[in-house]
Amino acid sequence: MHTEPVRVPMRAPFAADALFGFLATRAVAGVEAGDGSVYRRTLRLPHGPGALEARWRRDGHALDCRVYAADPRDLADALGAPHRIFDTAADPARIDARLGRDPVLAPLVERAPGTRSPGQADGFEMAVRAVLGQQVSVASARTVAAGLTARYGTPLGAPVMGLTHLFPSPDALAAADPADLPMPAGRKRALLGLARAVADGEIDLGPDADVEEAAARMLALPGIGPWTVGYVRMRAFGDGDAFLPTDIGVRNALRRLGRSGDPKSAEELARNWTPFRSYALHHLWAAAARPGPAAATEEESP
Repeated sequence: MHTEPVRVPMRAPFAADALFGFLATRAVAGVEAGDGSVYRRTLRLPHGPGALEARWRRDGHALDCRVYAADPRDLADALGAPHRIFDTAADPARIDARLGRDPVLAPLVERAPGTRSPGQADGFEMAVRAVLGQQVSVASARTVAAGLTARYGTPLGAPVMGLTHLFPSPDALAAADPADLPMPAGRKRALLGLARAVADGEIDLGPDADVEEAAARMLALPGIGPWTVGYVRMRAFGDGDAFLPTDIGVRNALRRLGRSGDPKSAEELARNWTPFRSYALHHLWAAAARPGPAAATEEESP
């Protein structure tokens, strides 16, 4: 593998522990690995496989990254991955100032200033993971994703930083036998329909896609609803104003904060957080995940 180091500045404040923790909790075995300060993952690049390692420089407000590419022509594409994943375009001071004025979110922003909305390395992968996360826990979705990777993912010629596979491609998942998919029938239809639509070019989830068109086409697929599309908008397309009012984590967090957690009330409350509702969502998920009453037991973020 060809490799290149790069230093990625992060504007202060930066809630690094929250972001690295979010990624580590959702890491898919074979494709990703991480802890509180290091994140590694494989990359599907135009001319072959690649990989990324990102480390948090606590004294320098930057990520020390190293990208790998089997073909040197792909190094430039690989260098874009940390910017998408770590939300480097965010203006944390502006976001915190806006959300910190809200009485519901103020204590959460004070606890984790500089919270980011993590993105993705591949839009199709993130859409699949959103489907897998429908009405199940983070751990369950991750386990299923790891199983799909082992069966349908592309093995690397040799492990890189302990990583062994690329996440399954649209073509590979579109050809999967439904009997081999360990999930309810409705989720199977949604997963296979999504994979076929992307493989056939009917839905574009790439970095230059028309977000509204992609969202509308996804929503038209059987088994894909607003929660899944909202999650894809946020993580695959970097929409900073996405919100998931039906999410169980949102419900639990708002209840802990003394507010009604029903979707209608949550959606109305979230109007005060525009245009940074994705960041508010991450604050709420963090609040819901902390030990205490009303812990999430149903749908969580994949």
